[in-house]
Order: sequence, then structure tokens, then C-alpha cells
Amino acid sequence: MELLPTLSTFFIVISAILVAIGWRFIIKNKRAAHKKVMISAAISALAFFIIYMSRTIFIGNTSFGGPSDLEIYYTIFLIFHIFLATSGAIFGVITLILAFKRKIAKHRKIGPVTSTIWFFSAATGVVVYLLLYVFYDGGKTTSLLKAILGT
Repeated sequence: MELLPTLSTFFIVISAILVAIGWRFIIKNKRAAHKKVMISAAISALAFFIIYMSRTIFIGNTSFGGPSDLEIYYTIFLIFHIFLATSGAIFGVITLILAFKRKIAKHRKIGPVTSTIWFFSAATGVVVYLLLYVFYDGGKTTSLLKAILGT
């Protein structure tokens, strides 16, 4: 198992768990606890993003190393995951902004949608991690900088 992908996956799973706990707190009307846990979830998601982007830029992304007949299915699944992750991140930022601006009515409407997207994004992210680093040996890794500079 590679350290950075394992670490980034750990942070996104922690983030999803914290979102679930935060959701439970708000259902029980524990607003202060909800706020603390959701901020912790956002910090965990940010840690994931920093690790992921640093690895992408300086080390690179790993291609699918599994059987070639599964590659198309992996690619479709990866595109679905990327769509969920991007949507979840955008919704997450908007949901946090609404909360901090005290636009609670809008926050309440968008929060459950954001959380649901986040759960599916985290789950599909774990599957991507398992397919790249656990179930199969990873394929080639090329850094973004090397790809751009042609070195």
C-alpha cells in the first residue's frame, strides 16, 4: 500500500464519518456539537484535498493496473466518482458558506443533499483506492509536472 493514497483515503473516510455524526447531532438538535463536528469534517476533507493535489502534481496519478478487460468498467466508475467528488466538494463549500453566513433555512435544505453526495463520493473513492492499490498492482504513475514539462 502506498502511503499518500492510503493517507488521503483515510482522511476522506474520516470526513464522511464525521458528516454522519454531525447529521445525527443536528437531528438531536445539538447545534454546537453539529457545528464542531462538521468543521472537523471539512478540515479532514481539506487534508484529503491537499494530499491528493500534492501527490497529483508532484508524483502523479496511478493508472489502473488490473486486467485490461476490466479497464473500461474502472474508467466509467472513476468518471462517476470524479463527478460525485467534484459535486460534493462544490456543494460542501456552498453548504459551509450558508452556515457561516447564518442562512440556516437554505443550509437546512442543501445540507442533506450535500451529505448524501459526500457519502457516495467517499464510498466510491474507497473503491477506487482498493482497485488501484489493494486488489491489483497499480499501473504507471506520471506526475503532472513531468507530463507538462515533457521530462
